[in-house]
Amino acid sequence: MSESEILYSLRHVTKAYDRRTVVNIPALDIQRGEILALVGPSGAGKSTLLRLLNFLEPPTSGQIALDDFTLSGTPPPLDITRRVTTVFQRPILLNRSVMENVAYGLHLRGQRRVQSVVMAELARVGLSALAHAHARSLSGGEQQRVALARALAIRPTVLLLDEPTANLDPGNVALIEDIIRGVNREQGVTIVLVTHNVFQARRLAHRTAVMLDGNIIEIGDTDTLFTTPTDPRTGAFLRGEMVY
Repeated sequence: MSESEILYSLRHVTKAYDRRTVVNIPALDIQRGEILALVGPSGAGKSTLLRLLNFLEPPTSGQIALDDFTLSGTPPPLDITRRVTTVFQRPILLNRSVMENVAYGLHLRGQRRVQSVVMAELARVGLSALAHAHARSLSGGEQQRVALARALAIRPTVLLLDEPTANLDPGNVALIEDIIRGVNREQGVTIVLVTHNVFQARRLAHRTAVMLDGNIIEIGDTDTLFTTPTDPRTGAFLRGEMVY
Protein backbone atom coordinates (compact mmCIF):
# COMPACT_ATOMS: atom_id res chain seq x y z
CA MET A 1 0.00 0.00 0.00
CA SER A 2 1.55 3.29 -1.04
CA GLU A 3 1.20 6.43 1.03
CA SER A 4 -0.96 8.01 -1.68
CA GLU A 5 -3.51 5.22 -1.20
CA ILE A 6 -3.85 5.76 2.55
CA LEU A 7 -6.73 8.00 3.59
CA TYR A 8 -6.86 7.28 7.33
CA SER A 9 -3.89 6.35 9.46
CA LEU A 10 -4.43 5.32 13.10
CA ARG A 11 -1.48 4.75 15.41
CA HIS A 12 -1.64 3.56 19.03
CA VAL A 13 -5.28 4.67 19.29
CA THR A 14 -7.23 3.90 22.45
CA LYS A 15 -10.60 5.00 23.75
CA ALA A 16 -11.56 4.49 27.36
CA TYR A 17 -14.65 5.29 29.41
CA ASP A 18 -14.39 5.23 33.20
CA ARG A 19 -11.04 3.46 32.95
CA ARG A 20 -12.52 0.75 30.72
CA THR A 21 -10.75 0.57 27.37
CA VAL A 22 -13.26 -0.08 24.58
CA VAL A 23 -10.95 0.50 21.59
CA ASN A 24 -7.27 -0.42 21.40
CA ILE A 25 -5.76 -0.25 17.92
CA PRO A 26 -1.97 -0.21 17.60
CA ALA A 27 -2.13 0.47 13.84
CA LEU A 28 -4.79 0.72 11.15
CA ASP A 29 -4.63 2.19 7.65
CA ILE A 30 -7.80 2.70 5.62
CA GLN A 31 -7.30 2.91 1.88
CA ARG A 32 -8.76 5.66 -0.25
CA GLY A 33 -11.79 4.41 -2.17
CA GLU A 34 -12.19 1.09 -0.40
CA ILE A 35 -15.15 -0.46 1.39
CA LEU A 36 -13.95 -1.71 4.77
CA ALA A 37 -16.33 -3.80 6.87
CA LEU A 38 -16.02 -4.00 10.65
CA VAL A 39 -17.54 -7.18 12.08
CA GLY A 40 -17.54 -8.74 15.50
CA PRO A 41 -19.81 -9.42 18.46
CA SER A 42 -21.78 -6.72 20.26
CA GLY A 43 -19.58 -4.61 22.49
CA ALA A 44 -16.47 -5.25 20.40
CA GLY A 45 -15.88 -1.50 19.88
CA LYS A 46 -17.04 -1.21 16.26
CA SER A 47 -19.42 1.74 16.71
CA THR A 48 -16.93 3.53 18.97
CA LEU A 49 -14.31 3.22 16.24
CA LEU A 50 -16.76 4.84 13.80
CA ARG A 51 -17.23 7.75 16.21
CA LEU A 52 -13.46 8.21 16.36
CA LEU A 53 -13.22 8.17 12.57
CA ASN A 54 -15.91 10.86 12.37
CA PHE A 55 -14.09 12.97 14.99
CA LEU A 56 -17.23 12.92 17.15
CA GLU A 57 -14.99 12.00 20.08
CA PRO A 58 -11.25 12.35 20.60
CA PRO A 59 -9.15 9.27 21.29
CA THR A 60 -7.93 8.79 24.83
CA SER A 61 -4.45 8.31 23.39
CA GLY A 62 -2.78 7.92 20.02
CA GLN A 63 -3.11 9.68 16.69
CA ILE A 64 -5.77 9.68 13.97
CA ALA A 65 -4.78 11.20 10.64
CA LEU A 66 -7.04 11.95 7.68
CA ASP A 67 -4.86 12.76 4.70
CA ASP A 68 -2.57 15.58 5.89
CA PHE A 69 -4.59 16.39 9.02
CA THR A 70 -3.62 14.75 12.30
CA LEU A 71 -5.99 15.04 15.24
CA SER A 72 -4.29 16.64 18.24
CA GLY A 73 -5.75 18.18 21.36
CA THR A 74 -8.00 20.63 19.54
CA PRO A 75 -11.16 19.78 17.56
CA PRO A 76 -10.64 19.36 13.81
CA PRO A 77 -11.55 22.28 11.54
CA LEU A 78 -14.79 22.33 9.58
CA ASP A 79 -13.12 21.55 6.27
CA ILE A 80 -12.03 18.22 7.78
CA THR A 81 -15.22 17.25 9.61
CA ARG A 82 -17.31 18.08 6.55
CA ARG A 83 -15.45 15.47 4.54
CA VAL A 84 -16.86 12.72 6.75
CA THR A 85 -20.47 11.79 7.45
CA THR A 86 -22.21 8.97 9.31
CA VAL A 87 -25.50 7.19 8.72
CA PHE A 88 -26.63 5.60 11.95
CA GLN A 89 -28.69 2.47 12.49
CA ARG A 90 -31.67 4.56 13.58
CA PRO A 91 -31.65 7.69 11.42
CA ILE A 92 -32.61 10.96 13.07
CA LEU A 93 -34.82 12.80 10.62
CA LEU A 94 -36.13 16.35 10.91
CA ASN A 95 -39.85 16.89 11.45
CA ARG A 96 -40.08 18.10 7.85
CA SER A 97 -40.52 16.80 4.32
CA VAL A 98 -38.22 14.28 2.70
CA MET A 99 -36.84 16.98 0.41
CA GLU A 100 -36.11 19.33 3.30
CA ASN A 101 -34.28 16.57 5.15
CA VAL A 102 -32.03 15.82 2.18
CA ALA A 103 -31.36 19.53 1.64
CA TYR A 104 -30.46 20.20 5.27
CA GLY A 105 -26.71 19.59 5.05
CA LEU A 106 -26.45 21.62 1.87
CA HIS A 107 -28.14 24.60 3.50
CA LEU A 108 -25.77 24.34 6.47
CA ARG A 109 -22.92 24.69 3.99
CA GLY A 110 -24.43 27.86 2.57
CA GLN A 111 -25.63 26.40 -0.71
CA ARG A 112 -28.79 27.97 -2.07
CA ARG A 113 -29.76 26.27 -5.31
CA VAL A 114 -30.03 22.74 -4.02
CA GLN A 115 -33.15 21.30 -5.63
CA SER A 116 -31.35 19.59 -8.50
CA VAL A 117 -28.87 17.95 -6.12
CA VAL A 118 -31.63 16.85 -3.76
CA MET A 119 -33.75 15.38 -6.53
CA ALA A 120 -30.76 13.56 -8.00
CA GLU A 121 -30.04 11.91 -4.65
CA LEU A 122 -33.70 11.01 -4.11
CA ALA A 123 -33.70 9.41 -7.56
CA ARG A 124 -30.57 7.47 -6.58
CA VAL A 125 -32.33 6.00 -3.54
CA GLY A 126 -35.65 5.47 -5.31
CA LEU A 127 -37.66 8.08 -3.39
CA SER A 128 -38.40 10.76 -6.00
CA ALA A 129 -42.15 10.21 -5.66
CA LEU A 130 -41.97 10.87 -1.91
CA ALA A 131 -40.04 14.16 -2.07
CA HIS A 132 -42.90 16.12 -0.49
CA ALA A 133 -43.99 13.42 1.96
CA HIS A 134 -43.41 13.91 5.68
CA ALA A 135 -40.16 12.12 6.50
CA ARG A 136 -41.43 10.60 9.73
CA SER A 137 -44.41 9.03 7.98
CA LEU A 138 -42.15 6.72 5.98
CA SER A 139 -41.32 3.10 6.65
CA GLY A 140 -38.06 2.16 8.36
CA GLY A 141 -36.41 1.23 5.08
CA GLU A 142 -37.55 4.43 3.41
CA GLN A 143 -36.27 6.52 6.33
CA GLN A 144 -32.90 4.82 6.07
CA ARG A 145 -32.77 5.68 2.36
CA VAL A 146 -33.62 9.32 3.18
CA ALA A 147 -30.70 9.36 5.62
CA LEU A 148 -28.43 7.93 2.93
CA ALA A 149 -29.59 10.53 0.40
CA ARG A 150 -28.96 13.31 2.93
CA ALA A 151 -25.45 12.00 3.57
CA LEU A 152 -24.61 11.61 -0.11
CA ALA A 153 -25.97 15.04 -1.08
CA ILE A 154 -23.00 16.72 0.61
CA ARG A 155 -20.54 14.68 -1.49
CA PRO A 156 -18.51 13.23 1.39
CA THR A 157 -15.04 11.83 1.02
CA VAL A 158 -15.85 9.24 3.69
CA LEU A 159 -19.19 7.58 4.41
CA LEU A 160 -19.45 5.77 7.75
CA LEU A 161 -22.35 3.31 8.07
CA ASP A 162 -23.42 1.88 11.42
CA GLU A 163 -25.65 -1.16 10.82
CA PRO A 164 -27.43 0.55 7.90
CA THR A 165 -29.72 -2.40 7.15
CA ALA A 166 -30.43 -3.77 10.63
CA ASN A 167 -34.06 -4.87 11.05
CA LEU A 168 -34.93 -4.10 7.40
CA ASP A 169 -36.71 -6.46 5.02
CA PRO A 170 -34.68 -8.18 2.28
CA GLY A 171 -35.95 -5.80 -0.41
CA ASN A 172 -34.68 -2.72 1.41
CA VAL A 173 -31.43 -4.48 2.29
CA ALA A 174 -30.80 -5.14 -1.41
CA LEU A 175 -31.64 -1.53 -2.35
CA ILE A 176 -29.30 -0.06 0.25
CA GLU A 177 -26.48 -2.46 -0.65
CA ASP A 178 -26.84 -1.46 -4.32
CA ILE A 179 -26.59 2.22 -3.32
CA ILE A 180 -23.45 1.53 -1.28
CA ARG A 181 -21.79 -0.29 -4.19
CA GLY A 182 -22.83 2.43 -6.62
CA VAL A 183 -21.45 5.44 -4.74
CA ASN A 184 -18.22 3.59 -4.02
CA ARG A 185 -17.76 2.55 -7.63
CA GLU A 186 -18.98 5.74 -9.33
CA GLN A 187 -17.74 8.44 -6.94
CA GLY A 188 -14.84 6.72 -5.20
CA VAL A 189 -16.35 7.36 -1.76
CA THR A 190 -14.44 5.57 0.98
CA ILE A 191 -16.89 3.54 3.06
CA VAL A 192 -16.46 2.02 6.50
CA LEU A 193 -19.33 -0.30 7.31
CA VAL A 194 -20.22 -1.74 10.71
CA THR A 195 -22.41 -4.80 10.34
CA HIS A 196 -23.41 -7.86 12.37
CA ASN A 197 -24.28 -9.55 9.07
CA VAL A 198 -21.12 -11.34 7.97
CA PHE A 199 -22.79 -12.24 4.67
CA GLN A 200 -23.30 -8.52 4.00
CA ALA A 201 -19.63 -7.88 4.72
CA ARG A 202 -18.70 -10.60 2.25
CA ARG A 203 -21.01 -9.15 -0.41
CA LEU A 204 -19.86 -5.55 -0.08
CA ALA A 205 -16.40 -5.14 1.42
CA HIS A 206 -13.02 -5.12 -0.25
CA ARG A 207 -11.45 -5.74 3.15
CA THR A 208 -12.92 -6.94 6.43
CA ALA A 209 -11.68 -6.38 9.98
CA VAL A 210 -12.79 -8.57 12.86
CA MET A 211 -13.01 -6.79 16.21
CA LEU A 212 -13.07 -8.42 19.64
CA ASP A 213 -12.82 -6.69 23.01
CA GLY A 214 -11.79 -3.41 21.36
CA ASN A 215 -9.01 -4.99 19.30
CA ILE A 216 -8.77 -5.78 15.61
CA ILE A 217 -7.80 -9.44 15.78
CA GLU A 218 -7.60 -9.90 12.01
CA ILE A 219 -7.92 -7.74 8.90
CA GLY A 220 -7.47 -8.58 5.26
CA ASP A 221 -8.93 -9.11 1.83
CA THR A 222 -12.53 -10.18 2.40
CA ASP A 223 -12.51 -13.35 0.31
CA THR A 224 -9.24 -14.50 1.85
CA LEU A 225 -10.35 -13.72 5.39
CA PHE A 226 -13.58 -15.68 4.94
CA THR A 227 -12.00 -18.68 3.26
CA THR A 228 -8.66 -18.95 5.09
CA PRO A 229 -8.66 -16.90 8.32
CA THR A 230 -5.38 -16.97 10.20
CA ASP A 231 -6.76 -16.37 13.70
CA PRO A 232 -8.85 -19.24 15.10
CA ARG A 233 -11.15 -16.71 16.77
CA THR A 234 -11.95 -15.24 13.36
CA GLY A 235 -12.88 -18.65 12.01
CA ALA A 236 -15.03 -19.37 15.05
CA PHE A 237 -16.86 -16.06 14.69
CA LEU A 238 -17.48 -16.45 10.97
CA ARG A 239 -18.78 -19.99 11.48
CA GLY A 240 -21.16 -18.79 14.19
CA GLU A 241 -19.36 -20.76 16.89
CA MET A 242 -18.24 -17.71 18.89
CA VAL A 243 -21.27 -16.84 21.00
CA TYR A 244 -21.44 -13.96 23.51
